[in-house]
Amino acid sequence: MIKFGVAGNSQSFYDEGHQTTSEAAKWCAERGIDVFEYSFGRGVTMNEATAKALGKAFKENGVELTVHAPYFINFSNTDPEMIAKSIGYVLSSCKKVRDFGGNRVVVHPATQGKLSRTEAELIMLDNVKRLHDALGEKGYSDIKICFETMGKTAQMGTLDEIIKIVSLFDQYYPCIDFGHINAREQGILNKADNYNTLLQKMLDFLPETKVFNMHVHFSKIQYGAKGEIRHLTFGDEIYGPDYRPLMELFFGFGMSPYIICESDGTQAEDTLEMKRYYFSLK
Repeated sequence: MIKFGVAGNSQSFYDEGHQTTSEAAKWCAERGIDVFEYSFGRGVTMNEATAKALGKAFKENGVELTVHAPYFINFSNTDPEMIAKSIGYVLSSCKKVRDFGGNRVVVHPATQGKLSRTEAELIMLDNVKRLHDALGEKGYSDIKICFETMGKTAQMGTLDEIIKIVSLFDQYYPCIDFGHINAREQGILNKADNYNTLLQKMLDFLPETKVFNMHVHFSKIQYGAKGEIRHLTFGDEIYGPDYRPLMELFFGFGMSPYIICESDGTQAEDTLEMKRYYFSLK
């Protein structure tokens, strides 16, 4: 079943006087939000007791938790110690999503740095194979590791690169950030046909189950010559992309992705706008 969620708490959550994420469980449920993505972008520091209590609160309210792993993961790093740290960040994120009672972890793949694109890709693919070994050793083979398309040209994470990563192992899934793709490719998602081209490419190279049940990030994003600059709200009328053609394709294909809205402060309102539009198509 398709699910609509938020990346963190909206400004309206705080404007109403709420302060802790545990309060967001009921808040999201009351509004019809299906998923809450908890970001450990700056590091995984939450203790086990807190994580399990948070998971219990969300489960009681029927809202699923997913996790975003730390932003500074880089599987194209040439330093073995840094690769070990990146693997550790993913493993600790898996521990937290399990404490939460969830099973999806979003991961940024890599940064190109001073390497050629080809060199960075080969190193990245080798290291995500090492990650898979570590996941198995720690008992995390059941957790979906969702590698994200990235919005800046200096980052690894084009659609083609993500397809190569998630083709390697059953537990690797795509996290397609359509705002990132639009920003990186200078506004490419300006018509329904271009959304369809992306989905068709994925269906050509990946098992249908991975495409139909993929993870999705969506927001409008300001971009420049080097790609992503900053996240916007659905009120933006300049940069896009428009969510409606994508919802129509998801509906037409019968897909069941998790769609996480990353709008800047209006993620709850904007994900509910997407949800209402999707269900109006029936």
